[in-house]
Amino acid sequence: MTTDSHRWITSSYSNNGGACIEWAPEHARSAGEVLVRDSKNPGGPMLTLTPQAFAGLVQFAKSHG
Repeated sequence: MTTDSHRWITSSYSNNGGACIEWAPEHARSAGEVLVRDSKNPGGPMLTLTPQAFAGLVQFAKSHG
């Protein structure tokens, strides 16, 4: 998907290091699914995760970062 109407945010833990993911919180609230993409490739593919899977990804990143 190359057209993008979502507002994306990057984690505050990223410290502008460049190796980050972004997510679309408004979409998550309205659709009940979490869109995730690579911040270095905003026009590239994105993943659609369940809220539970996204929470697991965040927990994994916190414990391995």
